Amino acid sequence: MRPVSGSGPAARDAHPSAVARLKRALLLAAMSATALNVWTGSPLAALWVGSRVQGSSQQPTMAPVAVVAVCMGVFSFVLLRVLRWLGGIYDRMTGRRPTIRQHVPWLRSLRGERPHELGPEYSLSALDLVLCASVIIVIAVFEYWFFFLSTSSIDQRSGRG
Repeated sequence: MRPVSGSGPAARDAHPSAVARLKRALLLAAMSATALNVWTGSPLAALWVGSRVQGSSQQPTMAPVAVVAVCMGVFSFVLLRVLRWLGGIYDRMTGRRPTIRQHVPWLRSLRGERPHELGPEYSLSALDLVLCASVIIVIAVFEYWFFFLSTSSIDQRSGRG
């Protein structure tokens, strides 16, 4: 017996309510902000902590440098765990099932084909798209800064002139 059209979980997910769409949009915004903070907030927070360790002396010692490195690693790890958690919530809201399958190397096929890994369940998740977009944006901003705004290390001229 087939369910009547318009009933069941598949029909509810096909046309989410305005509240569900708002929750999804807020989750995407939170994932985007967290991904941005992996690139900006984590290094800035680590530098701030390192500056507190450095004190007022002019020459940096190894202790503040080590503190900056450790703090940046810890902050980035925490932000990536938050991203993973937000991505899991988004996937549960949209009904996407986890698709991570690990095969040990000696059980992998030597052929290039994997017919069992084709289909819609192997599409990119929202977290994948947010992370790819953030990497592309960061690279584009860095290239703009490097080629047009930074000064030359050879003669200290700006790239703008």
